Amino acid sequence: MWTLPNILTLSRICALPLLGFLLWWPGWELGFLLAFALYTAMGITDYFDGMLARSSGAVSKLGIFLDPIADKIMVATVILVLAAQGILRGPYVGDAHVIAGLIILIREIAVSGLREFLGGLQVSMPVSKLAKWKTTFQLIALGSLILGQGLPGWTVDVGAIDANVPHTVGLITLWGAAILTVITGWDYLRVGLKHMD
Repeated sequence: MWTLPNILTLSRICALPLLGFLLWWPGWELGFLLAFALYTAMGITDYFDGMLARSSGAVSKLGIFLDPIADKIMVATVILVLAAQGILRGPYVGDAHVIAGLIILIREIAVSGLREFLGGLQVSMPVSKLAKWKTTFQLIALGSLILGQGLPGWTVDVGAIDANVPHTVGLITLWGAAILTVITGWDYLRVGLKHMD
């Protein structure tokens, strides 16, 4: 049970309150830079815990249970805190960027419920390549949005708009993740519907 992959997964869960705290103070640039460093470390452990578990034959039921939960609550924590602090805001559409975050959260909850339902039927739902791309876009988006708050002076002029580079990249990739979220969510739903009466 206390294998290195499981310890890495648990470390991500235990680090979430600190991540939320660091993101809670708008205008605290150092806090956001520390949050970015912590978020990056959490993303790295997410990669290595799965790789280590598979390569060492240490895949466990606890790890299978905890890993997706750790991923989802990390994403939910960041999206909710950024939305609460008004950071999911940009030119032209203002706060409407929150919709991309909502799409991601709704899909995560729906797919978790679907996996639980299919698990009772002994039906597995493997992660698709497109879903891995969705996760990559999601991680880049949230990391960029955090970094944009830590580096507010990193801007470029785009017409009449003074755009923060990491923040803009974050918003664009957040929408990319939301679009992939809808596509992969529909793919999973189609699989699930085949097993529903």
